[in-house]
Amino acid sequence: MFKFTATVVAALALCGAAQAQSQYPNKPIRLLVPFAAGGTTDLIARVIAEPLSRELGQPVVVENKGGGGGSIGAAETARAAPDGYNLGIATVSTTATNPAINPKIPYNVATDFTPIVNIAATPNIIAANPKFPGKNYQEFLAEVKKNPGKYSYASPGQGSITHLMMEMFKLQTGTDMTHVPYRGSGPALNDAVAGQVPLIFDNFPSTLPFAKEKRLVPIVVAAPQRLAVLPDVPTFKEVGLPQVNRMAYYGIVGPKNLPKDIVDKINAATRKAVQDPAVKKRIEETGSIIMASTPEAFAKEMKEELAVYKNVVEKQHLTMEQ
Repeated sequence: MFKFTATVVAALALCGAAQAQSQYPNKPIRLLVPFAAGGTTDLIARVIAEPLSRELGQPVVVENKGGGGGSIGAAETARAAPDGYNLGIATVSTTATNPAINPKIPYNVATDFTPIVNIAATPNIIAANPKFPGKNYQEFLAEVKKNPGKYSYASPGQGSITHLMMEMFKLQTGTDMTHVPYRGSGPALNDAVAGQVPLIFDNFPSTLPFAKEKRLVPIVVAAPQRLAVLPDVPTFKEVGLPQVNRMAYYGIVGPKNLPKDIVDKINAATRKAVQDPAVKKRIEETGSIIMASTPEAFAKEMKEELAVYKNVVEKQHLTMEQ
């Protein structure tokens, strides 16, 4: 009887793994959105899922799992098998701001993910319920300065990008507002529109429909320049706050140790998908800018943003209980 040596067994295992990777994908792929439906992260994921399915030849199924400022869904992606069938949408919240503020975050950004591609970047915006006294940036700033602690603002969650961006804003302007965290942009927007909270700091794409319908009043945006759809709304840089003028990214990551050929295949498929004029138009209509970066460039960006927000947390002495 032929006996397999350890070397032969290992070689066969490697051959089997290589064959499985070369056949990738041969079943549906889950794309986990770590926030509730209705927010910008969800919008970007659903726009890219269909063309990505066409490019990869298998369904890409979007699933939402909100909570913990995105950490619950992100942790599930980190724990998944590195086979390319469980991917996640990575945001500044899940890979920079939440890890910066939460020492108990159940993953290590530097070691537990495989960056694949940054799909797009979007502006962020402060908006107000129409009943709020300020209707532009100058009036808004005067009102919150005059009434420290009186007003609250909604964000997609404790440790989210817009939570820490508002902390940057408060630090730079000497203002005081109370943070009301939600389980994603959708619920936060609903309460801001209903007047349960007077202000919201959110990603621009999910806020835009309410601004167009005049159900929210746009105050100031974080963007490279004024947005064509809101020509009268200044950027943070224009009002003297360049540090707060930061965009949000929406990329795809996998668990650690995701094989390079799978990473390259998903990256190439995503970059090809966003070249489709219809897909490009849909993404840009949300107010987003297509990035379609390399895995290496996305990894560098994730590292840099984490450093920025660790600095904010340190200077503001922030904790997850605040």
